[in-house]
Amino acid sequence: MRLALAVLLGLIVAPACAVLPAPVLQALRAADIPATSISVMVQSVDGGPARISHRAKVPMNPASVMKLVTTYAALDSLGPAYSWRTDALMTGRLADGVLDGDLVLRGGGDPALSIEQFWLLLRDLRARGVRDIRGDVITDRSAFAPTRHDPGAFDNEPLAAYNVGPDALLLAHNALRVRLLPQAGGAPALWAEPPLDGVQIDNRVQLVDGECGDWKDSLTAKVLPAPDRSTLTLQITGRFARPCGERIWNIAPLPADEFFARALRAMWAELGGRITGRVRDGATPPNALPLAGIDSPPLAQVIRDINKYSNNVMARQLFLTLGNGAGTPADTATADAAVRAWATRRGLALPSLMLDNGSGLSRSERLSAADMAALLRHAWASSVMPEFMSSMPVLSVDGTLRRRLRNSPASGQAHLKTGSLSDTRSIAGYVLDRNGQRVLMVAWLNHPNAGRAQPVLEALLEWVWAGNRQSFPVTE
Repeated sequence: MRLALAVLLGLIVAPACAVLPAPVLQALRAADIPATSISVMVQSVDGGPARISHRAKVPMNPASVMKLVTTYAALDSLGPAYSWRTDALMTGRLADGVLDGDLVLRGGGDPALSIEQFWLLLRDLRARGVRDIRGDVITDRSAFAPTRHDPGAFDNEPLAAYNVGPDALLLAHNALRVRLLPQAGGAPALWAEPPLDGVQIDNRVQLVDGECGDWKDSLTAKVLPAPDRSTLTLQITGRFARPCGERIWNIAPLPADEFFARALRAMWAELGGRITGRVRDGATPPNALPLAGIDSPPLAQVIRDINKYSNNVMARQLFLTLGNGAGTPADTATADAAVRAWATRRGLALPSLMLDNGSGLSRSERLSAADMAALLRHAWASSVMPEFMSSMPVLSVDGTLRRRLRNSPASGQAHLKTGSLSDTRSIAGYVLDRNGQRVLMVAWLNHPNAGRAQPVLEALLEWVWAGNRQSFPVTE
C-alpha cells in the first residue's frame, strides 16, 4: 500500500519538478499561476547546455524588457558616443538685439532634452544678441513622421508621464514636474517646473495625517482652459500625507507642441526676451542661417536612463532614431526595419521578434526567452558590452531594482532589466553566481495574476545566484 502511494506521488510530482526548480514551482502555486504561463531560459554567458529551458521558444509579451532590444541595437549600430542635436536658426536680419525675421528651432529627436539643457540653448541665443523676435518661432519636428498619439489609449491614464508619445522636439519628456511639500496649514506647498506661459495652478490638495503609501494614487489633475485657450488652469486635487515629505509628481497635462510653446515663451521672458509672433510648427526654410545648437549627452549615458529607470518615451525616441537612416522622416515601420536589418548584419536570428514602439509599453510586442538569451549572449561578446551591461539596474542598488531583495546574498550581484504590465512580469540580464560564473537569465510571465508573481521571479533569481547546475529537461 505504501509502495503504491509512493509511486502515485512520484507520478504526480515528477513532471512538475522536471520543468522548473522547486522554489519557483512553489511560488507559482502560491500565486495561482500555472507553469504554462511562464517562459524561462538560464544559461552560461558562454553558451553550452541550458540550465533551464522552459517554453523558451514561445513568443510572449516581455513588457519593458523589450528596451534591451532597442538599446542594444542602438548602442551597437550607432556607437556609445552618438548624440542628438537641437539647432537654432534664423531668417531675416539680426541687429541691436532685434531679430526681424523668424527663429527656427529644429529638433533631432533628442530623448534627453531637459529644461536645463534647453535653458542653456536659450541663454546662448541671448548671448549672441537675440532679444526681441519680431517674427514667428518655427518648431521643426520633421525628423519624425507626424503621428496621432492618444496618451490615454493604453490604460486610460492620459496624464501619466509614462504614456507620453515621441516627438522630434521633445522637451523635458513633455512632463510637468510638480513638487509637493508639507507645511503648516490645510494644504501642502505646490509648485511646478518648467514655467508655462498662461498656465496657473489651482492647488486644492488637502494635507492629511496617516501613512504615505501610494501617494500618487490620491492625486488628480485637470486642465481647465479659457474659451479661446489663451490661458489654462491646472487644477490639482486630492490628499497628501504629511509623512511623505517633499515629493515630485510628473504629469503630462498638455500636447507636446503646446507644452513646448508655453515653456519657450515663459523661459524666454525670464531671460528678458520677447516674442511678437506665434510659435508654430513648420519646416526649416532653405535660407535659414545657423545661430546656435546644443548636443545631447552621449548614447551610452542616455541608455542608462532608459534601462535603469525604464523610461518609455526615451525608448520610443531612440527606437525612431534607428529609423532615421532611411532618408525620410522616421516612423515605426522604418525603425522596425532598421532593427531587423541590424540583427541580420550581426547574424543574430530573432524569429519571434514583434516590435511596436520599442519600449515594451505595448499589448502586441512579442519575443521569446530563447531569442532574448541569444541577444544577451551576443551583447556579452560585443565591444559595447560594458556600456550595455552598466545601463541595467543593479539588484538592490539602483534603478527599478533598488528595493528588490535587499537582504539577499544575491544583492549587488546582478544586472537586470525588469518589466511589468497588468498581466505581465518579466526579467532578463546577467547574474554573477556564488561560484563566480556569469549567467544569463530570462523569464517572462503572462497571466492575469501577474501582479502576484514577483516572488516567482525572485525565487528564480536566487536559484540562479546559488550556482545550481541541475539541468532540467527542455520543455517547449
